[in-house]
Amino acid sequence: MSSDRSRGAAAANGAAAAAEHAEQAGIELTALEAWMQQELGPGTLRDPEFLTGGTQNVLLGFTWNDERLIYRGPPVNKRKSSDTIMLREARVLEALGGSQVPHPEFIAVCEDLDVLGNAFFIMRSVAGFNGVSEIPEHVLQSREWQHQMGLAHARAVAELGNVDHEAVGLEGFGRPDGWLARQPGRWVGQLESYREFERWEGLDHRGVDAIPAWLNERMPAEQHAGIIHGDCHAGNVLFQNDSAEVAALVDWELCTLGDPLLDLGHLLASTHGLELPGAPTKAELVAAYGGASRWDVDDVDFYHVLACFRFGSILEGSQARASAGLVPESVGIRLHERTVSLFDQAMEIIES
Repeated sequence: MSSDRSRGAAAANGAAAAAEHAEQAGIELTALEAWMQQELGPGTLRDPEFLTGGTQNVLLGFTWNDERLIYRGPPVNKRKSSDTIMLREARVLEALGGSQVPHPEFIAVCEDLDVLGNAFFIMRSVAGFNGVSEIPEHVLQSREWQHQMGLAHARAVAELGNVDHEAVGLEGFGRPDGWLARQPGRWVGQLESYREFERWEGLDHRGVDAIPAWLNERMPAEQHAGIIHGDCHAGNVLFQNDSAEVAALVDWELCTLGDPLLDLGHLLASTHGLELPGAPTKAELVAAYGGASRWDVDDVDFYHVLACFRFGSILEGSQARASAGLVPESVGIRLHERTVSLFDQAMEIIES
């Protein structure tokens, strides 16, 4: 009896803590439950589990009529674009329903800011483990499992690039015409924009000039139009618990329309130097992607270099904001080092 009471008390304490975290993240559970009832019919919100929040987008798991669902909303101190980003994510997930792309199933979206003070959407919970932070022991002990996971990741990214964005209702979601040609200048401009932070010392790396010059010189003649995830590293992948296949690509906030081969470049850039012992080589990842894709992969080095330049230019923003005291100094230093590593990676390809 005492053990039953202890378990019951622990569960109650856990639910209370989750509810407190939810309130701190700006989620009024009674208001969310009322909205769910209006949208989905009778039900009760039970067993809330706070997953992420603070400076990150908020994830809250909960049970609804014996089904595990996930709330996704913007950070507590949301940016001007946060509500728009939430609605874009929801639109993509809804559009991908019925496709071969592994993704969380879309359930509902709220555009009414009066409900919780921000836009949000509900998706079905995905069973699986994170490809970086939650790797189970049986995967760590199996090089073959690691190898197959890497190949499955490449195939999943290729499936996204295969989707006809107009056929699934994503016309107008981005500007794919001329997208690739705009990219070198786009990310040069991004780096230049950080000069608004007076204490930012700039990025002292030879790649700042050499990389965009090389990209402009090597621009592929054939350019593609499709859906780009925009951040498809292993940390944004859930793998199935009982196989090496992908359960879902997650975190779609950078999704847009453009040349989908950029996602292959991001996959290569994010795995370079960080491989598990059994992880596929670059050539094997490219072959797996190419075997599942409708696009030619002959210009893979271009997309690899572009991904390094794009990703590094984005990350350097944290160093710039850290110089102004808007981001912890340790975060700025860590991401600056990652930027330098990405630019080094790009220069290795250019000079090889």
